[in-house]
Amino acid sequence: MAHTMLTTPSYKKQQIPALMTESANKPALECLLTRQQIQQRVSELGMEISRDFAGQTVVLVGVLKGAATFVADLARAITVDCTFDFLAVSSYGMAMHSNSVRLIKDVDQPVEDRNIILVEDILDTGRTLCCLKNVLLARQPATLKIAALLDKPERRLCQIQADYVGFTIPNRFVVGYGMDFAERYRNLPDICLMPEDASTDVWE
Repeated sequence: MAHTMLTTPSYKKQQIPALMTESANKPALECLLTRQQIQQRVSELGMEISRDFAGQTVVLVGVLKGAATFVADLARAITVDCTFDFLAVSSYGMAMHSNSVRLIKDVDQPVEDRNIILVEDILDTGRTLCCLKNVLLARQPATLKIAALLDKPERRLCQIQADYVGFTIPNRFVVGYGMDFAERYRNLPDICLMPEDASTDVWE
């Protein structure tokens, strides 16, 4: 199966919608990936998955909440028979870092003998995906692949790689396109960098 790695393009500061910057207490954001770059790459991933599973049915299993936007766009970019389901885990909470992973929502349909693609917004330490991969493998799917929109290899703590990767990015905290900081910024259409000195204090 082909595995496309796309390194992060050079990024530049771009205008962020006034809705997200109107408060002086909110940190300024820097655009890493534009909505056009994201949509182009998601379309390419959809075509790759469609080629790999030609004539078959696939089930996208998204990890809530961050991957919901990616799942929706990826499903529309796949031309073979495709449906989707969701899992939810608790790992980040209100902090940027967490060592614990807890399954809080399971899939609604069986995965046995089905082609499963586990879809995550970002692959960083790998702890969450390692845990979920083991959970799904125990249910004996026909195939199990991983699709990650973003990959941070510098952060990896578990031996796991995605089969489909959108972009490889720097070791920075990102928001937008479904990804959040303390439940903020999920609705940004671009993927942006949080300031390195940002803390939860700015939201008080």
